[in-house]
Amino acid sequence: MNGGEGEKGKAGEKVCRRCKKLYDPSSNASSSCRFHPSFFVSRRHDDQKRYYELGPDDPPYAAKFYDCCGAEDPAALGCTVSFHVSYDDGDE
Repeated sequence: MNGGEGEKGKAGEKVCRRCKKLYDPSSNASSSCRFHPSFFVSRRHDDQKRYYELGPDDPPYAAKFYDCCGAEDPAALGCTVSFHVSYDDGDE
C-alpha cells in the first residue's frame, strides 16, 4: 500500500493546488488551469450582505454560489484561467 491520494501520474508530473489535476510542468501554459479563485458560499435571506463559507448546518433556504462568479453548482467549471500551481510552489 502506498500513501498516495490515488493513481500516480508520469514521472515529473505534479498536482495543481488550484484544480487538483495532474499536470506536466514542461507544458504548463497561461490557459492550462481552470479554477474558482473564491469560496463556494451561502447567503442567508435574512442578512443579504453577510457572506460566509458553507457549514454542515446551513439552512436549506440559503442561496449557495461561488462568490467569484455566482455559479450555483458546486461542480461548475472554474471561472478563471491561469497557470497550474504546484503544492511545491510558494504562496501565490
